[in-house]
Amino acid sequence: MQIHINGISADVSAGESLLDIVRRLGLDTDSLKTRPIAADIAGEVFTLNYIPMREKEQGDNPTTFRMRKAIRKGGGEGTLIRYEESRGRAIYERTIIYIFFLAMRELYPAAHAKVNYAVGPSLDISVEMEPQFTPDDLEAVRAKMRSIVEADYPLIRRRLDIDEAIQLFGQDGQEDKVRLLKWRQFTYFDVYMHGDYADYFYGEMLPSTGYAKVFDLQYRPGGLFLLRPSVADADVATRYVYMPNLSKVFARSDKWADLMHCRCVADLNDMVENGSVRELIRVNEALHERRFSEIATEIVNRGARAVLIAGPSSSGKTTSANRVATQLRVLGKTPILLSLDDYYIDRKFVKPDENGEIDYEHINMIDVEQFNVDLEALLSGERVEIPHFDFKTGSRQMLGHFVELSDDAMLIIEGLHGLNPQLLTPRIDKKLIFKLYVSALTTLNLDDHNRIPSTDVRLLRRMVRDYETRGATIERTLGMWDSVKRGEQRWIFPYQESADEIMNTSLVYELAVLKKHIYPLLKAVESDSPCYDEVINTIKFLNYISDAAVEDEIPPTSILREFVGGNAFYR
Repeated sequence: MQIHINGISADVSAGESLLDIVRRLGLDTDSLKTRPIAADIAGEVFTLNYIPMREKEQGDNPTTFRMRKAIRKGGGEGTLIRYEESRGRAIYERTIIYIFFLAMRELYPAAHAKVNYAVGPSLDISVEMEPQFTPDDLEAVRAKMRSIVEADYPLIRRRLDIDEAIQLFGQDGQEDKVRLLKWRQFTYFDVYMHGDYADYFYGEMLPSTGYAKVFDLQYRPGGLFLLRPSVADADVATRYVYMPNLSKVFARSDKWADLMHCRCVADLNDMVENGSVRELIRVNEALHERRFSEIATEIVNRGARAVLIAGPSSSGKTTSANRVATQLRVLGKTPILLSLDDYYIDRKFVKPDENGEIDYEHINMIDVEQFNVDLEALLSGERVEIPHFDFKTGSRQMLGHFVELSDDAMLIIEGLHGLNPQLLTPRIDKKLIFKLYVSALTTLNLDDHNRIPSTDVRLLRRMVRDYETRGATIERTLGMWDSVKRGEQRWIFPYQESADEIMNTSLVYELAVLKKHIYPLLKAVESDSPCYDEVINTIKFLNYISDAAVEDEIPPTSILREFVGGNAFYR
């Protein structure tokens, strides 16, 4: 058999792994910035431990057959995945989490640790043990993780019968996995084992623990932050940054989850099965309504005259703006909704950069000077004509839309750059501006060791909305997503902590509703699609979630209505 890795041809010997081939071709390095950590063959991701051709065929080894099929499909072509790719970073994250739990097992077998969510560049992990987890314990865990990395244990999957897997995790005390596996639709389950410790992470892993050299730990009361490699320099662990606003909103969401008795997918599935998901929806929506009311009250109490709203894609910014407006009306204010998009400069004036490319999300695409002139005039009580940007013609037009702020009026301005410090000039009195960051910060987990990234849920929202309201295919949305994420990393996330308040728009029940919309569309994607691997991974994830036919229970003003349809603010 012959394959081509990054354009280099190689004859495959029986029993040789992808990692053996990569090393034989001189493609391996010691730097995480350049080191291969997985392979892409015909759009599917494979661990470097995969063996394309075994010395003796095994009839129960579907992994080899899957790879052979991919090799045939791709004409023997493969490319190496590195940390710079989002899927490479996900593979690395799963592996350092595995190493952390292995270290905890060897040091503190009676402790209970749980990966909660990502807070900026770090992963929040809680640790329950007696006596309480201390900074000295953290140093012991760090040293043990370093020793596991140094030992370079291979990370090989082992396939178990589903009942065998449930029994194994039950005997090991991992009840979270037992509950989740009861919803699994297949008769098998793959695990990673080291000694008597078995675990699983939903996706590919690095070939061995020795590949995960870059990480760090930061103590916090009741747990720690696991610091991932820096995006800017993958050979250095990211520096811990205290993010009080994000931490506060996650703490509030944790309390909500406890109140609703829904912390993981198994909890949600149980509620779907027994019908209590309807009450869950009512409580979750009531909590959102109360939070919007609190934010509106704070805006008024601060004496703000303009609210700037920003957030990443598919966070529900438009619905949030309207719900804040509704609550401001309850408080006797007259809200006026505007969009920063209407201050885009005419496309004919846009010039490509030195690479011949145009970044339409750059703040230079906004006529910042004119925006500030209009905002200053409005705050001074003047009557101002607001422009309208026509995306079809790529030009700004004046259509007679005049705005004037009465004594009780307030501006609500939504836009990508709402929190960017470059947006407001020194002429604007900052005391009159309230900044609101809106994001869907998912706190629902698959199990204690596998978090559900907020980005993944926002992508599901976007795929559903793009299809339902814009007629866009799954492939089109997925094809744009990496560009969307790059824009968020540059223009949104760096400023989230500067917000006066953060609104978490995630809903613990939404996956059960989104699955009903997106699952048939994902299943219809053909295997020759360039997005097939990502589609399959999403299907595997959604297979653990029970869909719920409860849309009659979802209020017309719900954040979720912005994506599944029926939003009262769009009528």
